[in-house]
Amino acid sequence: MSIDRIDRIDATDPPGDAPTQLDVDRVEAFAGQVASDIGTVFAGATVYIGHHAGLYAAMADGGTLTAEELAERAGAHPRYVREWLGAQAAGGYVEYDPDRGAFRLPPEHAAVLADRASPAYLAGASDGMAAIWAAAERVTADFTVGEGVPWHEHDARLFSGTEELFRPSYETFLTSEWIPSLEGVSEKLAAGARVADVGCGHGVSTIVMARDFPDSSFHGYDGHDASIATARQRAADAGVTDRASFEVALATALPGGDFDLVGFFDSLHDMGDPVGALVSAREALASDGTVMLIEPFAGEGVEDNLTPVGRLYYSASTLVCTANGLAQGNRPVLGAQAGEAALRDVLAQAGFSRVRRSAETPFNLVIEARP
Repeated sequence: MSIDRIDRIDATDPPGDAPTQLDVDRVEAFAGQVASDIGTVFAGATVYIGHHAGLYAAMADGGTLTAEELAERAGAHPRYVREWLGAQAAGGYVEYDPDRGAFRLPPEHAAVLADRASPAYLAGASDGMAAIWAAAERVTADFTVGEGVPWHEHDARLFSGTEELFRPSYETFLTSEWIPSLEGVSEKLAAGARVADVGCGHGVSTIVMARDFPDSSFHGYDGHDASIATARQRAADAGVTDRASFEVALATALPGGDFDLVGFFDSLHDMGDPVGALVSAREALASDGTVMLIEPFAGEGVEDNLTPVGRLYYSASTLVCTANGLAQGNRPVLGAQAGEAALRDVLAQAGFSRVRRSAETPFNLVIEARP
């Protein structure tokens, strides 16, 4: 974006004061940044299309294809495909060979966009992006009211997008690294234990644990009945219904008890009463039980989170996590960038005296807590 023909831009701040001359170069640079960000949002919609129209899957073998060849392979209209490929090439998602007028999805990019078994897979998470945009108008209106937007009232793509956002990490790290980072918990699960998964959503984390610890029993709880129905179907598909069950329940009123492990996997920060949920978890624990929190990675202050990861989580938190927490009552809401100190604080309020960070990734904090 260029404003070369503008020699001076004046601004009045605050209203009524004399105009202040702005740094035109800085205005131009920032306008370019915002234009780039808008372009990124538009390009995100093309990722959604590439995923759902099967275009990335059709390019997954790493071959070089013209628009017409890709259209034939994917069963798509070639004119649409030509424009879509231009957007993908401009964003660096695919490589372009000008001599042939052909395009290629590199294998490293296919691991992110086409290989659902890859720990780096993200294409399915584009459903969540579409759902967040669908919620933007309602959340904007609620900014002046503060009543929140409950999870169950979002576009259904939020639920599938959230599942796909977290699934690769859970399948890669949950039972191989994160649970083993807890003191004695992996051994308990291998021998046979009772586990509660609070805010389980579509049940990805519950099913991964049930698959890898077949001698334990796993109980997924969520307040969203449609997600529980999906989780039950996912468990049936995975063949773990003998040891994984799902029930509609509020986090503040967990049924049952004597759990050796109670997990909140990317769910506590969404809750309207995190202290109440942790109190319920403490009361449901066996005498030597453990609470495990997996939360988005965050530093302690805003200044520590001014990163691409922080930008992602703050944005999602504005439109989904904080909105859902507000909808559940007028209590302090953690949000997706709470940080370890805030998590320790709510754990202490709930009666947990032994707390430590047991693991982390650039995207996750793993917290172990005992009363």
